[in-house]
Amino acid sequence: MDGVPRGPEQRGPGSPTEPVALRFGVLGPVRAWRDGVPVATGSPQQRALLAALLLREGRTATAAELIDALWGGQPPSQALAAVRTYASRLRKVLDPGVLVSESGGYAVRGLGEGALDLAAAQELAAEAEKARNTGDLCRARDLLNQALALWDGESLAGVPGPYADAQRVRLEEWRLQLLETRLDMDLEQGCHAEAVSELTALTAAHPLRERLRELLMLALYRSGRQAEALAVYADTRRLLADELGVDPRPGLSELQQRILEADPALVEPPARLPHPDPAPVRPAQLPATVPDFTGRAAFVRELGGVLASASGDEARVMAVSAVAGIGGVGKTTLAVHVAHAARDAFPDGQLYVDLQGAGARAAEPETVLGSFLRALGTADSAIPDSLEERAALYRSVLDGRRVLVLLDNARDAAQVRPLLPGTAGCAALVTSRVRMVDLAGAHLVDLDVMAPEEALALFTKIVGEERVRSEREAALDVVAACGFLPLAIRIAASRLAARRTWTVSFLAAKLADERRRLDELQAGDLAVAATFELGYGALEAAQARAFRLLGLADGPDISLAAAAALLDLPAAETEDLLESLVDTSLLESACPGRYRFHDLLRLYARACAERDEQPPAEREAARSRLLDYYLATAVRVYGIERPGDRTVAHLEKGRAAGEEFSGAAKALDWLHSEAGPLLACVQQSLGASMVRRAVDLLVAAIDLAESGVDSRQYRKTARAACEAAAALGDARAEVRARVTVAQVFSQAGRFEAADEEARRADALLRDADDPWANGTAPNQLGIIALCTARYAEAEGCFLRAIDAFRADGNRPGEASAVCNLSRTLASMGRSGEAVELARRGVEIYDELGMSMRLANARYASGIVLSQAGRSSEALAQLDEALCIFAENRQSLWEGTTHYRIAEVHLRAGRPARAARHAEQALATGCIGGDWMRANALTVLGRALDALGQGDRARACWREALTLYEETGSAEAVQVRHLLARLSAA
Repeated sequence: MDGVPRGPEQRGPGSPTEPVALRFGVLGPVRAWRDGVPVATGSPQQRALLAALLLREGRTATAAELIDALWGGQPPSQALAAVRTYASRLRKVLDPGVLVSESGGYAVRGLGEGALDLAAAQELAAEAEKARNTGDLCRARDLLNQALALWDGESLAGVPGPYADAQRVRLEEWRLQLLETRLDMDLEQGCHAEAVSELTALTAAHPLRERLRELLMLALYRSGRQAEALAVYADTRRLLADELGVDPRPGLSELQQRILEADPALVEPPARLPHPDPAPVRPAQLPATVPDFTGRAAFVRELGGVLASASGDEARVMAVSAVAGIGGVGKTTLAVHVAHAARDAFPDGQLYVDLQGAGARAAEPETVLGSFLRALGTADSAIPDSLEERAALYRSVLDGRRVLVLLDNARDAAQVRPLLPGTAGCAALVTSRVRMVDLAGAHLVDLDVMAPEEALALFTKIVGEERVRSEREAALDVVAACGFLPLAIRIAASRLAARRTWTVSFLAAKLADERRRLDELQAGDLAVAATFELGYGALEAAQARAFRLLGLADGPDISLAAAAALLDLPAAETEDLLESLVDTSLLESACPGRYRFHDLLRLYARACAERDEQPPAEREAARSRLLDYYLATAVRVYGIERPGDRTVAHLEKGRAAGEEFSGAAKALDWLHSEAGPLLACVQQSLGASMVRRAVDLLVAAIDLAESGVDSRQYRKTARAACEAAAALGDARAEVRARVTVAQVFSQAGRFEAADEEARRADALLRDADDPWANGTAPNQLGIIALCTARYAEAEGCFLRAIDAFRADGNRPGEASAVCNLSRTLASMGRSGEAVELARRGVEIYDELGMSMRLANARYASGIVLSQAGRSSEALAQLDEALCIFAENRQSLWEGTTHYRIAEVHLRAGRPARAARHAEQALATGCIGGDWMRANALTVLGRALDALGQGDRARACWREALTLYEETGSAEAVQVRHLLARLSAA
């Protein structure tokens, strides 16, 4: 906002495309504009006259009516003359013919469509009502938001007179009704978590408005906060009794009773309608079915019948079918084919995921649930952290819908259970290498190899009828040699189809060789290996090398650039090789520029590398090149985000150049898109020759730990690196790994574990001789001491860190320690020194142009200024930090900043604003894990208590106390005192 008041043509989407010369506003100060330029509307009484005429919508107002509107029962002696003077002055500044005299009175006529903001709001509200009646809640919500955006403060602000007073009350009541209607639709669409913050602020501003209280109770209950929902009712009942001597209306009491009874209908969000946002709400994630699907007719009928029973009108339970069989038997192909055939029975969408159950790193159920919830239209801010909460929300979102879920390549029943829908109308298809006898209620299907005729039919479809017809017996020999495994048949047939000079008999002879004996093809997974051997043996040398080396890379997939580094080839040549492997079904390409193995093929490729890659050192060299690529590129991202930071100078240097980026946004895109493969590369590079580079890659990719998205995997990888470095006796790698682990533990609020790691790192400094750790280790120790209120210890640590950073010439490191020291001194009551240090930290980051770190400095400055009692300056710093964190996708820091803003508002005596920001902190998540969540709950409780909502405050404090006790935090004592005071009141 530029601070310039906006006319209706600037604020209302209902404006005509051609600009109207004269426009008026009454939803705020009474104003007029001509072609966007403000028109002087005179004194308050003159504006009162204009408002009275505008609100009559073209009807004539007599002189007597206008006098009564302006002065009520006690008009001045010259009231009639004054009215005429005001009218004359307005006529001079308005367009000709707008203010007319008629029958001894006046009227405003000839206004164009949308020329009055109130008329535009009424039109938008009417359109919203129509949209809601037709079931288009998304459009209705958008229209109401547009109508509400037309208000610019209090209606008729600064206009005197009894008529204006009455109209102000009417317009405010209408605005609140529109707000309640929109919030009601928010809850209908399942946006309860987002609504809590706004409803908390509105109930604080309008404490006696029961409909707002009812909506807040429902939003809290659907967000899993039952105790707070009941506390809202108790607060409301007490307030109504004290202020008005009445009980809550029946609707509110009924809602309280339904919450006490845990009425299932309360947590069932209605089916969501399509929304113009890009996030899909009717997912269609099924992979494409193969055009040459062959056979399996009995299985198709069987599975199709199970799905039909789940989707019928008489369906009473959710259907689960689990297809089991060895690798390569065609489980996925069958499941995808059946799912496509049943799509019409599941009109609300189809979800798909490869659970990677046969690999070393199976997909985590909470990660899959997050992906599914986003695909179903759930906002990121509404997705909870824990597996149990995500599973519960997932089942709630699916309730009432008909959705088919295809869970491919599952490891076991434990991985699958949280991913199953919970109600009738939905169905799940599961594929796995294991038979899921422990998956309750599942319809089990054991998929064996194809029948000979089916296998021959598949082979014929791929190779061509003409080539097979004359060599039917040889073709039967080929499919038999393939063990009748569909994947083996497809690979063999594809090879033959690509080589026009080969005959079927020639291929059959190759398969009859001792190295590919039929008994080998029939022995479990060895059958798959022998089948893969057929495709691998037909590769050219360069293709075979690429196939082998690609199998060495862990991670869910690999980018073209990373593959080029691994193979030590130019990108264009690498792409040609990889695409040729895709053509032969030995590699998959899920999207342009990214490649992945079928999990069994990856194992086979790795076995080939161990067997065939000569000399053996080439395998180590390939892994080393991949690590160098990730390290060089992550270092470049780090440098873009933190210009001038000396960390880059202390990291290991590899041979790879890494990728270049046009700006910070592209760099962050790379880092977050490569998080899985990058962390997997660290995990597999913890041997003696690569551990230092692996640890430095973690240091360079530290933003992954702070983003909230990849924090858990980062923490797991960092701990593995720490253990490996310690086992190898590499002091430098160990000290860096321990500092990193301390940092991620600290961000998760696990301060005891963080302190242990930081102290062990500090003890290693002499042996490590590492300038980076000399500053970073005491800085991290100081952060932990600061968070646990050991201020004298924190001060000493930060002074050590500042000296070490200065000795290294690391100004950003110095600025970080200076900002942390400023917060410490502020907590010790040394406000003057603290404010000056915070200012210096901001200046250093500002001079260096460090966007992300500047946000941390402004965050620290805001805290210090708040503790010094300078709330306006504190809010300015925190608001700037919030914007920067949002731009850099640091959602946990966003939430933490909302918490600090809530603290400032609470200190300044603005509990309603404090409550709103505390709610946003809880919805977004914070650096500091459960400890910081408890802090936010404590502040929210204080704000609610100040607003007279004691029961809800008690619920917040009880949850905070539980979290403090679980984390062993000293703040538990303070919360017990708050609860005791509330009980005694």
